[in-house]
Amino acid sequence: MANQISVTVNGKTYHREVESRLLLVHYLRDVLRLTGTHVGCDTSSCGACTVLLDGKAVKSCTLLAVQADGCEVTTIEGMSANGKLHPLQESFAEEHGLQCGFCTPGMIMLASDLLKNNPNPSEQEIRHGLEGNYCRCTGYHNIVKSIQSAAKKMETLEVR
Repeated sequence: MANQISVTVNGKTYHREVESRLLLVHYLRDVLRLTGTHVGCDTSSCGACTVLLDGKAVKSCTLLAVQADGCEVTTIEGMSANGKLHPLQESFAEEHGLQCGFCTPGMIMLASDLLKNNPNPSEQEIRHGLEGNYCRCTGYHNIVKSIQSAAKKMETLEVR
């Protein structure tokens, strides 16, 4: 069964007819061709598919596209503005918070929500906030450093 949905993704509104069983992650990747959101585990365990739904971090493999009808979605592609990387994206590069890069979009999206709610988190708060998003390469040390660096930049720039 197909449903008509209207979803605003990265500031642009899309009207599409989708199957009722289509997951949001597949809508983003396969229908809208926004492939920065990754499918990592098919069990909602890894967090590679994390996006912001109405400003809150969610695993897009746990939601149907029809559940996003009328909502605003931000993907990793929507984090940069006017050709300039978001401070989180800059900090992940500068602090070596990525290796293979597969988990990075989900980590950045989750960190964005974390910093919105806690602009100056401790290392322990960051580590707790990252629970549910897995990185198989870095051991998290540089991911935590990246988020701490971004928090400082965002405070200075007053970016959220």
